[in-house]
Amino acid sequence: MPRTFTPKVLTANDLLSGDVVYLAANSRLTRVFSDALLIENETEAEGLMNWAEGQAGTFVGPYLADATPGRDGRPQPVHVREHLRSMGPSNYLHGKQAGE
Repeated sequence: MPRTFTPKVLTANDLLSGDVVYLAANSRLTRVFSDALLIENETEAEGLMNWAEGQAGTFVGPYLADATPGRDGRPQPVHVREHLRSMGPSNYLHGKQAGE
């Protein structure tokens, strides 16, 4: 029986800042998980992953992370790892947490 495709987001680390980034619509990058493009079919996921692997000068370590549509239709992380990555560094006063 064929497996069902799980929706994904494309994520990586920004080459210069090291921040976690996500692919959003129109090939733009965002640092906010819920602003990422929710990829809902395997063919599109494979194509975007191939594109991402060719962007070595922009970001590193791209991969597809499981996601689920939230109530508002925007992606939400499925796994704890992605939830933690979306929150920024685990030490204070760096990255996304600097403004808090």
